[in-house]
Amino acid sequence: MPTSTIGHNPLLFGHDERSGVIAVESAGHFIRLFFRTAGRVHFHDEPFQPFILVNDPGIVSGCRVSCTVRQLSGDDFFRCQLLFDSWGHCLTARDFLAAKTGKSYSASGAPYLFLPDLSHQYMLASGTTLFKGMEFSELRCLALDIETACADGYGFSNPERPDDRIISIALKDSHGDETVLRGDLLTEPQLLQALNRAIHTCDPDVITGHNIFRFDLEYIHKRAEMCGVILDWGRNGSPPHITPHARWSLAEKTLEYPRWDVYGRHIIDTYFLVQQYDVSGRNLESHGLKAVARHFGVAAEGRTYLDGAEISATFSNDPEQLYRYNLDDVRETLSLFRLLGYPWFLQSRIFPYSFQNCVIRGNATRINALFLREYLYRGHAIPARTSAAAPFEGGYTELSFAGVVGPIVHCDVASLYPSLMLAYRLAPAKDSLGLFLPMLADLRRFRLAAKQLSRDAGDDAERYYYDALQQVFKVLINSFYGYLGAALHNFSDPAAAAEVTRLGRVTIKNMIDLLVSEGARPVEIDTDGIYFMPPQRYSTVEAEQELVQRVSEKLPEGIEVELDGRYRSMFAYKTKNYALQDYDGRIIVKGSGLRSRGLEPFLREFIREVVELLLTGKAGEFERVFDQYAARLRSSEIDVAWVAHTETLNESPDSYREKLRSGKRNHSAAFEIALASGRPFRAGDRVSYYVSGFGRDATAYEQCRPVYAFDPAHPDINAQYYIEKLRHVRKRFESFLPKEPTLFDL
Repeated sequence: MPTSTIGHNPLLFGHDERSGVIAVESAGHFIRLFFRTAGRVHFHDEPFQPFILVNDPGIVSGCRVSCTVRQLSGDDFFRCQLLFDSWGHCLTARDFLAAKTGKSYSASGAPYLFLPDLSHQYMLASGTTLFKGMEFSELRCLALDIETACADGYGFSNPERPDDRIISIALKDSHGDETVLRGDLLTEPQLLQALNRAIHTCDPDVITGHNIFRFDLEYIHKRAEMCGVILDWGRNGSPPHITPHARWSLAEKTLEYPRWDVYGRHIIDTYFLVQQYDVSGRNLESHGLKAVARHFGVAAEGRTYLDGAEISATFSNDPEQLYRYNLDDVRETLSLFRLLGYPWFLQSRIFPYSFQNCVIRGNATRINALFLREYLYRGHAIPARTSAAAPFEGGYTELSFAGVVGPIVHCDVASLYPSLMLAYRLAPAKDSLGLFLPMLADLRRFRLAAKQLSRDAGDDAERYYYDALQQVFKVLINSFYGYLGAALHNFSDPAAAAEVTRLGRVTIKNMIDLLVSEGARPVEIDTDGIYFMPPQRYSTVEAEQELVQRVSEKLPEGIEVELDGRYRSMFAYKTKNYALQDYDGRIIVKGSGLRSRGLEPFLREFIREVVELLLTGKAGEFERVFDQYAARLRSSEIDVAWVAHTETLNESPDSYREKLRSGKRNHSAAFEIALASGRPFRAGDRVSYYVSGFGRDATAYEQCRPVYAFDPAHPDINAQYYIEKLRHVRKRFESFLPKEPTLFDL
């Protein structure tokens, strides 16, 4: 399946087959497309009429700007496309409609459909997508990382404090060039001017950094304002457009950040890529650069590490060490971008969004865009957005036994919900053109072909390419069910989603019955898979595969069950929370109850050690391990990071203070630390603190202190408080300690 084969499917990749497009921007009454061809960048301008979709063109009667009307076929709600001569006219009409209808364009039930991103509108209407015909390695990328000085007596560097400043800027581009702009040789204005020159010399398509939006770029912006330096980073020489309070929602989290848009370029924050990666796997202990680099194996041996509190002193006493540290940071950042940015590069070929926006748009929003693009191409009317619907029953989950068992086999249905939708022809009722199932079938076919090509690849680069491609298609396929159940999208259908989950429950229960009839004992059931103890007569991998195959053959056509893993033992804690030991001794822990990042590091380590004891038949050492942890907590040499609690702020400190004043919420240690810091915290920021003083019943918000304020020479960690927390965790496992033979022993 060469790239050219999949790149010419217009339903998924759009009808514009032009290759090498790296950015789409506004240029007055035109749209400017930037192309990278043979390593060089050039642009092309073409006319475009932005649009608003309405049911009746009479709704704009009285508006002071004119438009032409494109009548769309079909009986769906938005049957007219209003076309405007300029983006300014389109915005004027948007404001007119908001005032006339009393509904903003983003409100539920708005009688018009306005898309606020001009480049997105163009890509929808033209079928253009980025990066067709390009390899990831052809994308020019510049990684950026800064180090800053902090005045004496303060815990954080503040760009608005005159005595603080940028002292080092490390840059590394995707062609291997790297440099450090040194604060001991250049004044701060000279540093910023040198950064401007470096950006134009490199001419990157992508500027990347780790937490670049909420630290590096914000700091650079404020210092540039203070120094009177214009940041002319755009490909047309324009300064960045900054949205101070942009918000990004992912799963249960909302992150507030100052968004930057640089003309002709994309800003990709590897911190966002890490969040996206971890939303499903949840196997990262931290999202910080150093921890993530170690997790992915991109931290160089012998790299330089410095604590944040040491930066200013190192700059004064050993600047070379600081610059090595800064350069190591930017090297790791570029490595992370190469690793985690690739799937999003591939998705930018499919979806009508900029690379930067593709990363932050939700799955359902991106799938909705595929429908809008094809409906507009065919000149067909578009249904109104689905209103919020009542919740419906989800997948089937069950824990039939708690404790340690083994051996264990895991089988699951390959792409359960997509398979059910295809097998039973389940699609949104509002999809008049019948695009949903063909798109899903094509994605599934591409995914299977890419998966096979990955297995057959002749070298690592080819294998990595096809594996990344099949993972992208896997995510998209699984997102089609989520789209069905999502409210506020044009083609979603919660009733169809409910039918998918009903059939999913039926399928899993049928699998359970089939396994039990073979003498197997189900242990943990979760939506699309079952962990079970095989009958004793199935003692080899071949026999286990044969058992799973027999189950698969008895299910409806199109529903395929696969053997997904086999394990020496399993600790079943509670539903969706378990640990597995494979036959090589490796231990895998799943579920927030056993590996929550909301716990302090010492508690996570304790749980991990207890789980390992249970899985390996060494539960008799439980008390010894508990005593070791308690003794370590009593030690005066304890590392504060071991007991520190790190929490993500779910709202701004000002909002917290107002809710506290009105009695709408309780006190929070993390917010109290943020308010007392004098630092401008916002939603999504992380705060680390410890509890000081004495007493096992200490109130955390009254006795909390920021980690950076801890003084090892005068330790004040509340050992009694933390030992009490350890006891509470210990009680959770006491019922699993062997008092009589378990299924594992039988």
